[in-house]
Amino acid sequence: MGKGRLEAFSDGVLAIIITIMVLELKAPLGDDIASLKPLFPIFISYVLSFINIGIYWNNHHHMMHAANNINANIMWANMHLLFWLSLIPFATAWMGENHFTTFPVAVYGTVLLMSGVAYYILARTLVKLHGKNSMLASAFGKDWKGILSVMIYAIGVVLAFLNPWISFSLYALVAAIWFIPDKRIENKLQRDEQRDNS
Repeated sequence: MGKGRLEAFSDGVLAIIITIMVLELKAPLGDDIASLKPLFPIFISYVLSFINIGIYWNNHHHMMHAANNINANIMWANMHLLFWLSLIPFATAWMGENHFTTFPVAVYGTVLLMSGVAYYILARTLVKLHGKNSMLASAFGKDWKGILSVMIYAIGVVLAFLNPWISFSLYALVAAIWFIPDKRIENKLQRDEQRDNS
């Protein structure tokens, strides 16, 4: 099957997720700097979630660009990813509104953890369709970066019950690791193109 509709649908869902998050940002009633102070946790939550959605969009785009085609398994794996990403606005709002208390931070981390697992499943499903010798398989390799991210999320969820700020810092660390776009697929595409042109 062609991948165009899947890419367009995914882009639309991610755009809606960001729209929902920004609509959660309410203007303060006051007109001075002090009136912004209560909104700081909400804003910080929004920034981290916006970055995470941007990271997923960027990597999803590269992954789908490298894919030649898709099948039903990939469509369902993609829906699984979008399901978990669609919960980010709820988890973001709950964590920010409650000023990073234990349970909301743990739930936020669980949503990020499951999003990471879902992305890993999608990547492996694509590799399975395209074969072990495919460009996708070569670009992903063992995907230590993805596995490490999921492990950090899991640790963050557990630590939320000891200190939610440590957990939030770990969630931010994963975003920092991925903030620079994952160049594995892009680099592999460029190498293959140079080889074909020479």
